Amino acid sequence: MSSTSGITPSRSPINWLPVLALLFAATFWGGIWYPLRQLEAAGLAGLWTTWIIFGAATLVAALLAWPRRRELRAYPWLLLLLALAGGWMNTAFVLAMLEGNVLRVLLLFYLSPLWSTLLGWWWLGERPSRAGWLTLALATLGAVVMLWNPRLGLPWPQDRADWLALSAGLAFSLSNVLVRRLQHLSESLRVFVSVGGVVLVAGVWLWLAGLAFPTVSPAVWGAAALLGGVGIILAGLTVVYGVSHMPVHRSAIIMLFELVAGAVSSQWLTDEVVTMTEWLGGALIVLGAWFAARGAAEAMQQERQRPGSVA
Repeated sequence: MSSTSGITPSRSPINWLPVLALLFAATFWGGIWYPLRQLEAAGLAGLWTTWIIFGAATLVAALLAWPRRRELRAYPWLLLLLALAGGWMNTAFVLAMLEGNVLRVLLLFYLSPLWSTLLGWWWLGERPSRAGWLTLALATLGAVVMLWNPRLGLPWPQDRADWLALSAGLAFSLSNVLVRRLQHLSESLRVFVSVGGVVLVAGVWLWLAGLAFPTVSPAVWGAAALLGGVGIILAGLTVVYGVSHMPVHRSAIIMLFELVAGAVSSQWLTDEVVTMTEWLGGALIVLGAWFAARGAAEAMQQERQRPGSVA
């Protein structure tokens, strides 16, 4: 339809590449439970799988971060905390995926906007906006609905997988806050520290658990290394690319596709059942994540409207 002035307004073409990159990453993380369970069925225990795939990812990340290695001296304690947070996040997430219901684990992990709001308020002094308060209310209500057990009477995690998923989401939020504190450091270095932390945390966990060295075929070791050295790194790079080429609130909404990928793949490939209560709690959690993304958009708009800000 032409305008009344006879001049057709020019529209900048939509760049679909960042969108596709984030959709790939979300699909990868939503479906990673399947190769993880296949490796476990082949004899590679969850902790060993975690250590191998992130060990391979760390080697690749080290090569990418090598030119920036001097930045490690800048904030050693914050970088160590980032390594521990990233290490616990990924180790707990992998174990939760292996032990629990896939969609339930993903939904409990996506309570991270709740933790991010609280951590940002406490550590960064970012008082929650109206969208932030709504995020807190919806995420908390969703967690109560999902974790409510009539026999126990308390909205409490029901098993180890629940605890692991919740703690992974909390560690993810802590990692995000730390990444923001260290945003002047190179992305490659922060990625290296995060994945390297998994090798540290999973290695200590292996030592404490006293798990024997697995006797599996070289093909199984190779598959685990390939999943980490190619899959994990590729998913990480696509996330970096995607979030670097679009507003944060938009990328956060696209990454919610991880829940869709997890739901579809688990219903297709397993006999896991998601109860109506879990669907309801999960819907509230997703709605809270959506409002968190909207809050980020509002904050960005307000920042641009401040005098002296750069559009």
